[in-house]
Amino acid sequence: MIIDVISDSLIDGVKLLPFLFLTYLAMEYLEHKAGEKMQEAIRRSGKGGPAIGGILGLFPQCGFSAAASNLYAGRIITLGTLMAIYLSTSDEMLPIMISENVGIGMIVKILALKVAVAMAAGFIIDAVFRKQEKHMQIGHICEQHHCHCEEGIWKSALHHTVEIFLYILLISFVLNLVIELIGEEVLGSLLLNRPVIGELIAGLVGLIPNCAASVMITQLYLRGVISAGAMMAGLFAGSGVGVLVLLRVNDNRKENLRIILLLYVIGVAAGILLEWTGITF
Repeated sequence: MIIDVISDSLIDGVKLLPFLFLTYLAMEYLEHKAGEKMQEAIRRSGKGGPAIGGILGLFPQCGFSAAASNLYAGRIITLGTLMAIYLSTSDEMLPIMISENVGIGMIVKILALKVAVAMAAGFIIDAVFRKQEKHMQIGHICEQHHCHCEEGIWKSALHHTVEIFLYILLISFVLNLVIELIGEEVLGSLLLNRPVIGELIAGLVGLIPNCAASVMITQLYLRGVISAGAMMAGLFAGSGVGVLVLLRVNDNRKENLRIILLLYVIGVAAGILLEWTGITF
């Protein structure tokens, strides 16, 4: 069992390496090369960020959510864009459904619903919080996260990537071990035939910062263990390791907790609404 847990943790971590490195490389480049005009252009593009984020989040795996966490920590994207990416991210849901020969119509409905909710939530959040946000200069990324800027953008990006990779690897090992010990069936028994409570619990499972959460939620739904509302609540609240990266790179702990709570509330509310409306896939 330990060998399997270690193997799964390594696989989850290695999948993220390209996303992490390219993200840090882009951030270092902006920090060293971009002038005031580039910074202003990035901020202006943030107005349409939730729409772009909602679409990008559809890509399988949780690399975009991890990248978004880094970009938000540097205030390169808005809170609404971050939330849109988190909400639309399906992590391993799409590969699992494809491998299980789920109908294309069902998959399209789920993805369309995720994008619609993600975009709507993102734009509303930006409209409410935009005036309250205190934008940082891109150059502050270096000071905030103690990068080795004098070593050049490649070495500095590599330093960040290795640091976050090891952090994710450690936490993933602990989470995979816990999931292995508890088992999917036990979690399923907690969710079966429990209106509202099922969505609340599924949302908590979705918050687990690990790719295993989306796999578990998707498989439980396909096996008929949980309802469509519970599945969507878990998938909305799940952002892969995005939240884990956010906790590591964003120094404002209170803000991190508010973001996680907001993600959970939106995900559970959307799942409950879906259940009440009787929409099926």
